[in-house]
Amino acid sequence: MLVSYLRSLATLKFGHLKADNRAVTAIEYALIAALIAVVIIAAVTGLGKGVANTFNSVASEL
Repeated sequence: MLVSYLRSLATLKFGHLKADNRAVTAIEYALIAALIAVVIIAAVTGLGKGVANTFNSVASEL
């Protein structure tokens, strides 16, 4: 009887902690978004330098 009472008390106190995964999921999504942002910044920087060089060469030819 005492064991069942302690189990039910633990379930009432700590039962909500087992099912709460929202914070973990939010952190995972934030890390994915940050990684995508870094890749986009790197791609735009690389393409920007190439486009600038192309426009500079066209401008010098004119």
